[in-house]
Formats: sequence, structure tokens, C-alpha cells
Amino acid sequence: MGEEQIHKRRVRYKGTHPRKFSEKYKELNPEKYGDTIEKVISKGSTPAGMHIPIMVEEILDVLKVQPGDVGLDATLGYGGHSGKILEKLKGSGHLYSLDIDPIEIVRTEKRLRDKGFSEDVFTVIRTNFKNIDEVSGTAGKFDFLMADLGVSSMQIDNPERGFSYKNEGPLDLRLDPSKGEPASERLKKLTKDEFTGMLIENSDEPYAKEIATEVFNEFRKKKEINTTTDLYKAIEKALSFIPEKERKDAVKKSSQRTFQALRIDVNSEFEVLEEFLQKLPDVMKEGGRIAILTFHSGEDRLVKQYFKMYKRDGVLSEISDVIRPSAAECARNGRARSTKLRWAVR
Repeated sequence: MGEEQIHKRRVRYKGTHPRKFSEKYKELNPEKYGDTIEKVISKGSTPAGMHIPIMVEEILDVLKVQPGDVGLDATLGYGGHSGKILEKLKGSGHLYSLDIDPIEIVRTEKRLRDKGFSEDVFTVIRTNFKNIDEVSGTAGKFDFLMADLGVSSMQIDNPERGFSYKNEGPLDLRLDPSKGEPASERLKKLTKDEFTGMLIENSDEPYAKEIATEVFNEFRKKKEINTTTDLYKAIEKALSFIPEKERKDAVKKSSQRTFQALRIDVNSEFEVLEEFLQKLPDVMKEGGRIAILTFHSGEDRLVKQYFKMYKRDGVLSEISDVIRPSAAECARNGRARSTKLRWAVR
């Protein structure tokens, strides 16, 4: 006689709709509840635990993937871009996909393996995308390469990862939570001037001085800033001088920028991107194509500078101007609005 199956009760929540990330059991099971997923997306939202890939058609147009090509997706994430590229390969050639997130990389690889993409055509490597030279050392030079520099929605929406002020969780912000120190610890090691500079440099925060002053006032009072809510409340207090009618929107935008600035610092994102860009010429075949999605001005500036330098030096034969997502895509996926795509040919 087989083992008795234990019946699992579904998650209980208050009201008619689940509000917390952990309660959204339908959204967290996209294969089982496809109709719910479509409904959420049609309203311009991203289902919990999912990530909607941005500018997929534009990237496929740019990369011109052909069966037999060998390519690299430097930032696997939820696997939306990798999945579409693999379809274009039609079982011939190879795609190498990289990610440093130890939690999401396992889930994404399983999802794509379940779709039939075997190790013959698809290799997943847990490594930082600055290490493209090491990957190329094994795989050879690439016909195409793409990088989506945005943080995935699965990371933003999960309160346990501490990426967003919207839900209370530990103030972490690490893309790889097994390495380095969380943002809460990083904050304690900064001076007020260093934090002010970080907010200006990493996110052009107009109220950098006010926010840094309030955060360090909290520290002086021996108060901890260990959670996303702790930091949000400090920002809210720092901007209390703004007229009430404008305050809610100002606090929201400053919170987004402050969390972004800390995330960039905790993960050394500018340094990683610069190392990646420095190594690009050595990993691309002649005629190889590169597409990079950026999500804030600092990233885009770096990509633009390197592409222009490489074009001037004859390393790249062609570079694009910025391409933005369509109005229709932005309406369907609000997280696409800040996206910029630049592409180049080796």
C-alpha cells in the first residue's frame, strides 16, 4: 500500500485578494494558474515570483540569432531572453547563460530544462558576468552576446531579499546573498558624507543631504536601520518639509533612488559593468553582435562611453543610438519604462 498523501491547505489571507508576496499562491505557480497570470499581466502588473522580459523582439532583431551560433546571455534572471534565444537556435549551436543569484538560477534552469532545452544546446553557469573571459576561455568566442542589467522582479518583489521599500524585510539588497555584506551593515560603515555622495553618484538623488542627515540622526540616537521599513521611515522623515500634496510622490521616488543607490554600492555594479565592458572585444567573433539593456543613467553612460571609444578605435564596426521600449510594452509592463537598449557589432 502506497504512502498516504498529505493534503496541503492553500494559503489563507485576509480580504478578497492576497496582498503579501507569500500569500499569492496562484501567481507563484504560473504553470498551474495560467489564467491568473494573464489577468495580472493584462492589468500592467508583474505576477509575484515572475519577471517579464523587456524588449525581447528588439533584442532578437539586433542579435540576429541563427541555428549553429554560439552565444552568451550574461544575465539569465528569470530566463525570458534565454528561452527566446534558444528557440531561435532550433537545437543547433549553443547558449551559455550566467547568473550569480544562487536561489533564482536553480529555478530558472529547471524551468528551461523542463521546456526541453538540454545540455547539448544550453549551459547555465553560476558566475558574475564580469567573468565573461573565463567563460569564453572554455566556450570560445561568441557570435552574439546580451546583458540585461536590471534587477529581476522575483528579487524586487520577494520581501526576504530586501530590494524594495514596499514590503518589510531585511535591508539586504545583495544579488548573491551568500557573499559580501547586506546593505544594513554597509550603511553602518559609511560616514554621512560618503552616504550623501553615494546617493548623488549612484542615483542622482536631489535630497541626498537631507536623507543622509536623517539616517545618521537615527544612528546617533542608537536606532538601528536593519529593515526596508526602517530606511523608508527615515526617508519619509527626511522629506517631511515637502508640502503635503507633493510629499507622497517625492517620498516614493526618493525611496526608489535610495534603494537603487545602496544596491549599486553593495553589489559593486558599476565596477562589475566596467570590467565586463573592458573584456567585450576579446570574447566576440568578428561580426559578433552585442545588445545591452540598461535601467538608469549611470549604466547607460558607461555603455555609451565604451561603445563610442571602441567605434573610434576600430574595435566596433557599428554602434546604435538609444532604443526605447514601445508605448504598448510600457503600458503592459510598467517596469520597462526606464529601459534603454544599445547595440553594437564587433
